[in-house]
Amino acid sequence: MPNGIRVIMLGRQGAGKGTQCRRLADHYGVPHISTGEMLRAAVRQDSVVGRAVKAVLDAGKLVDDAMMISLVQGRIGQEDARVAGYLLDGFPRTVAQAESFDEITAARPVTVVVDLVVERDLVLDRLSARRTCENCEANYVSTGNDPNPWTCDSCGGAVRQRADDTPEAINRRLDLYDSQTAPLVDYYRSRNKLVAVDGLGTPDEVFARLQRAVETARNA
Repeated sequence: MPNGIRVIMLGRQGAGKGTQCRRLADHYGVPHISTGEMLRAAVRQDSVVGRAVKAVLDAGKLVDDAMMISLVQGRIGQEDARVAGYLLDGFPRTVAQAESFDEITAARPVTVVVDLVVERDLVLDRLSARRTCENCEANYVSTGNDPNPWTCDSCGGAVRQRADDTPEAINRRLDLYDSQTAPLVDYYRSRNKLVAVDGLGTPDEVFARLQRAVETARNA
């Protein structure tokens, strides 16, 4: 598959960004860079930084700009992202982060910024029902009729609800998104980088829309 795409994926938590980024990354042969997964890895390591991150995430808040910018800059500087490009999921979260990222990537700017649109009430339901495998980090949505609701279908690991997927923490994260992250839509639209994509439908339908958006931007 063709390489050389650099994509930022925006959208509310629970819109399906992680799932679709992994599919797009496989399709284009580029790394999927999930800042959420990077932060959770730090928490599992139980370092000083990891414990600080855990306290922030458990409270449903956002990690500070300086830490996130440093984390992402280091990752996109690795060879796979330098050569092939990347799909960036979970960053930037604020306009200040976006401005810093524009400076960092001035020599190789992003191809397109995708806003995966799913309404707030729908993502609240999705996140409240989400479960995550402790071993392989696969995500599931509990239907209430699962035959083995706490066992991973992929690896057999223990499945749990994340501490930041309680309704209270979810609503705090969505409030933060609306107040801090949603302005990124205007920021990137003003720079002719933004494409809004409907996030409702089957995974295949959403993937097809995303692929069209990326290809249109690549060929512009």
